[in-house]
Amino acid sequence: MTGSGGGGDGVASSAPKRRRRPEPTPLQRALGLLTRREHSRLELARKLQQRGVEPDQADAAIGKLTAAGWQDDGRFAESLLRNRAAGGYGPGYIRAELATHGLGSEAIAAAMDGFEGDWAENARELLQRRHPQALAGDREARRKAMDFLLRRGFGMEHVRAAMNHDQA
Repeated sequence: MTGSGGGGDGVASSAPKRRRRPEPTPLQRALGLLTRREHSRLELARKLQQRGVEPDQADAAIGKLTAAGWQDDGRFAESLLRNRAAGGYGPGYIRAELATHGLGSEAIAAAMDGFEGDWAENARELLQRRHPQALAGDREARRKAMDFLLRRGFGMEHVRAAMNHDQA
């Protein structure tokens, strides 16, 4: 006997060897994020850096994806705008959120101008769902509903139009 140095007893070799996946490239990481949902250029760069990608590598990967049409700040802005508007947020809130994603004023204005909805109608529908008593004329409920709509990013013109819809 030569000891238990691990030679040919067959125990260790019966377990299947696991292959480690190769580390994804910055381009693969960025594409993986974009296949889940739209991202702004700034947001994508932040997420890549959080995953250990160097800033210059992240910029190069994002540049390739932008050139190929996978990443587009305009498309991201339109997507976020549609989602937030459908979720009951007004134009002020949405503009501010778009700015936090690193979009310039031109891109934000283009997205907002392209919105085909009616902000006053969105505010009205939100009131019907969340504050129906305000539409019945309860003064305190109307004040709370107005505050709610303003916090959600609707302008006074939208709030007034929503609150006075039946009174016109």
